[in-house]
Parts: sequence; C-alpha cells; structure tokens
Amino acid sequence: MPTGGLRLGQAVAHRYAQDGYDVVLVARRREPLELFAKELGATAHIITADLADTDAVPALAAQIRATVGDLDAFYYGAAADGFVPVLDLTPQRVQDLMRLGVYTLLELVREFLPAMLIRGDGAILSAQGASAMQGNPRVAGGLTLAAQRNYLQALHAEVAEKGVYVGGLYIGAGIENSAWHAEMERAKAAGEPFWEVPTVDPAHLADLLWNMHHAKDEGDARYPA
Repeated sequence: MPTGGLRLGQAVAHRYAQDGYDVVLVARRREPLELFAKELGATAHIITADLADTDAVPALAAQIRATVGDLDAFYYGAAADGFVPVLDLTPQRVQDLMRLGVYTLLELVREFLPAMLIRGDGAILSAQGASAMQGNPRVAGGLTLAAQRNYLQALHAEVAEKGVYVGGLYIGAGIENSAWHAEMERAKAAGEPFWEVPTVDPAHLADLLWNMHHAKDEGDARYPA
C-alpha cells in the first residue's frame, strides 16, 4: 500500500501491518476507520471509542482483548489541542488536556502492561510534539505532554530490564498531512506570517518508532535529532 497521504497514526498502523501484526484501530468515528482498514487488509480491526473518556478504558481494553487477545505493542498518539497561549491557561483547561495527555494513557498501561511483563516482551510507544521537552508560550498545553514524558521515562526505567520497551518520540516538525501542516501551507501561500518549522513525512516517523521498538535502547528520541 502506498503511504502518501497518511497521517501519523495511520502510518504507524501501516508500518506494523506490513510486518505481519494484526492492528486494532481506535478512534471516535467509524467511517474513516473503515476506509483505512480496507487499505490495510484483513489484519485490521476497528473499535470506536472516545479516548478522552478515561472511565471507559476498561471496557475498551476488554473489547480489544476479545478481538485480538493481549497486545504485543500499543501506540498512543492522542493529545488534545495544546496550542493555548500561556496566559489563557486555566485549571479547568489543564484538567481537560490531561485526560488525553496522561489519564487515558496511564489507564491503558495499567490494562495491558501486566501481560507484557508476564510474557517478558512488549512495547508501549507514544509520539507527541516537542512542547513536551521545552516550554513554549504559544503551546502552553504542552505541559500535559511534559507530564506524559516524565511518566514514560519513569516507566521505561522500571520495565526495560523486564523485557518491555517504553519509548516516546518528540517531534519538532510539521507532520505532513496533519491539520497543523495544512494551516502552515495555507498561511505560506497567502503570504501570512506563520511559525515555520521543518516538515517530515509521517512514514519516516513511523519507521523511527518501529526502530525504537526493536532496538529497545533509549526511551526518548527527538525529530529532528
């Protein structure tokens, strides 16, 4: 399957599917999942869920296990819109951002990590923006991604010697086919000022995540390096 036009989560799914993994696709809307699953083939399975609803994660995990059994790996790329000016942050806004940034990921780990530890093998992967690594007054919602990164680092230190790899990829680039990249291209074409950064093909990022998983080396990686 050609990878042009894929978003990052789709590119990750494609990368694992092409190496023989059964892939479970999770999102709120079923129709886009069905279209993409047809491209992936018979190894793709669809589950609709709102990852912002942390309380629903146990039911989601049960549905995943009923579909494919315990997971060999899972990729978490969900994050709320963190493009919030720092002076506009409120406790309620941060709490809303934390649901996708931290709470749901933590609950998913609690669901799927125990079987990985028993097996002595597995991977937990995330890809997020570079605001997780450096405060930015225009992307102040990145504080929730910084909390996620801290959690993943601690988890990596705890389970790496038990056979489970935990890794985070932090991206300081415009990911092609993303809404942010489209807005950057529109602003450039219109001659409007915009925050310019390098661009990157999501298939390249998917390869980086795949390599991180199988090298099982450092828990953190950046793009650009």
